Amino acid sequence: MLLRLKRTLQSLKRTATISQAQAIKNLSTQIKKEDVPTEKLDCVVIGAGVVGIAIARELASKGREVLVLDSASTFGTGTSSRNSEVIHAGIYYPPDSLKALFCVRGRELLYRYCYEHGVPCKQIGKLIVATGPLEISKLNELMNRGTQNGVDNLKMLEGFEAMKMEPELQCKKALLSPVSGIVDSHSLMLSLVGEAENNGTTFSYNSTVIGGHLEGNCLHLYIVESKDLENWNGDYPLHPELVLVPKLVVNSAGLSSLALAKRFHGLDNGIIPPGFFARGCYFTLSSTKVPPFEHLIYPIPEDGGLGVHVTLDLDGQLKFGPDVEWIDGIDDVSSFLNKYDYSVSASRAERFYPEIRKYYPNLKDGSLQPGYSGIRPKISGPRQSPIDFVIQQGEDIHGVPGLVNLFGIESPGLTASMAIAEHIASRFLK
Repeated sequence: MLLRLKRTLQSLKRTATISQAQAIKNLSTQIKKEDVPTEKLDCVVIGAGVVGIAIARELASKGREVLVLDSASTFGTGTSSRNSEVIHAGIYYPPDSLKALFCVRGRELLYRYCYEHGVPCKQIGKLIVATGPLEISKLNELMNRGTQNGVDNLKMLEGFEAMKMEPELQCKKALLSPVSGIVDSHSLMLSLVGEAENNGTTFSYNSTVIGGHLEGNCLHLYIVESKDLENWNGDYPLHPELVLVPKLVVNSAGLSSLALAKRFHGLDNGIIPPGFFARGCYFTLSSTKVPPFEHLIYPIPEDGGLGVHVTLDLDGQLKFGPDVEWIDGIDDVSSFLNKYDYSVSASRAERFYPEIRKYYPNLKDGSLQPGYSGIRPKISGPRQSPIDFVIQQGEDIHGVPGLVNLFGIESPGLTASMAIAEHIASRFLK
């Protein structure tokens, strides 16, 4: 069988004129003919980030048998561990949008879960600041939007009131959100994984889903060991080592969810939105024993993000970020294996100083040190209006009753994770 499979791959490599779509179609036909191990099972969640883990936990707690697949060696190695670790209130998002609804509901579920399971978190509050008179109207818009979304206890502060709370702050006005906070995202994911496993969920790491095909109403998933992708250039279909046929598939692959969906042969590519990647860098504040701020400090949102803001971790370490750097040229292999450039150049700090000094004028030269970076899985690009979460489930969207695609799950994905899980599980109960 191995010799036949090698010959199939060699044939595909030699066929220079064949299209990628036709090659994948030919591969799916070949798989049916060859003796590739095939397993039927109940639920597969692709991606062990915080959203995927939360979904697996929720499904398992309702009696479903769940397998979680991730290409990495452990959980949460992508966006879930490379963010601000902020519990958002739900201020920024259009009323009745999925981001607004799931952020507000998710915040409630997240705080409750953390308190009940001993996951470190702290409700430290946030100040969104207007540093110039032209930004005050935008601050008023944010307060109105947050109120419409059901965010409690929002309060508009005059500059002197905010600066009394935070003596190092400089602003004209500020919007206080007392319910915003921070969470230890690794501890959260570790706890969710433990609960999911206690309810029978199996986690399979170093296992990459590279595509699939539709057969009847079922999606057949192609699985390989992640190490087998290292030398793959993506020019020809990689033959799977295993084919899984679940009743329910949740594509929660984060940065690779769009690339993966495009490799599901038989799924209409017209329903898959365009993808964009926005890298954001963080810098930490060095040479300070006492952090200059006790609250989260956010400027007015900017194109592609929420601006270079101040966050604290639960150890009191202050960090500034993220900025927005649009990147392209990401191939499928890099996407599947999370091979992104996460380096932070020290020279990038020069762009941070003027932005931070708008609200923190006493920031000293040379005090910013490179921290870490993350990448946002966006479905809107530069100078485009932000787009809501896309959760495709059910035959009315893509014609596949047992497929859920999650696209564009960027901020507030961490805050919204348990609400997203609740929403999906309610649709697929036994």
